[in-house]
Amino acid sequence: MDGIINVYKEKGFTSFDVVAKLRGILKTKKIGHTGTLDPMAEGVLPVCVGTATRVCGLLTDRNKEYVTDFRLGIVTDTQDITGKVLSECEPSASEAEIIDCINSFVGTISQLTPMYSARKVAGKKLYEYARQGIEVERKTKTVKIYSITDITVNMEKHTVSMRVLCEKGTYIRTLCNDIGAKLGCGAAMTALKRTRVDVFSDENALKLNEIEFLVKNGSPETVMFSPDILFLTCRKLILAEKLEKYVLNGNKLHIGNFDEEFTEGEPVRLYDGNGRFLALYKKEGDFLKTEAIFC
Repeated sequence: MDGIINVYKEKGFTSFDVVAKLRGILKTKKIGHTGTLDPMAEGVLPVCVGTATRVCGLLTDRNKEYVTDFRLGIVTDTQDITGKVLSECEPSASEAEIIDCINSFVGTISQLTPMYSARKVAGKKLYEYARQGIEVERKTKTVKIYSITDITVNMEKHTVSMRVLCEKGTYIRTLCNDIGAKLGCGAAMTALKRTRVDVFSDENALKLNEIEFLVKNGSPETVMFSPDILFLTCRKLILAEKLEKYVLNGNKLHIGNFDEEFTEGEPVRLYDGNGRFLALYKKEGDFLKTEAIFC
């Protein structure tokens, strides 16, 4: 049982909860998720099963899209509405000023990792320190915000909604917090939905109960994507039967076996004669060498 499941994580579940429940549904232990979502968040959480767990790190590194809501005029210790309120005030910025401030965060920005996060310091998660009332020194990091769109401001309720496309490692609640800080009134995130992780979107994501129903009433493969969905921009090669055993053993292949020219460093998808995705290889010198085996 190998593949990627596009899970729609519901509010209240942790990413660990999702993996644990899928282990029971699929009756397999080799499962890994591709980036945590806070319990208050919902949305796309790709989960890799079997040999597809080899792309967990790759998916974690891909760009992500979120839709988020936040409220101006409030600061909490968790940077979201679930935390302890540290201060409140009446926002004074105009709608135009709020939108201009939000747009100023598009590009490369610096973020200070929030204390209530799963990032580890000295082998311990930051939120564990935070729950003990311990403030740990953290370094700022740079992240890229590719776009912020669909901005809606409710001046009466002091709330804002927006869609954010960003790179890995971006904390959306920290983004909301920093927007509030720049406006001089503070802000706390009130809702978060991850709508996309690379090629996986919320439009075709499945909730856990839907996955369980499909698995019980059909084949587990009906809920899975082949790992090659992540490499569709790479060249596809159908292997001669004599070469398949070399790939299965992770051996390199001389480019003389192919009637094609390759660019140095070019990744290629390898399939057997039945169309089964076997591996991702990359050209190095006169050979195609293993990047990842999926069979």
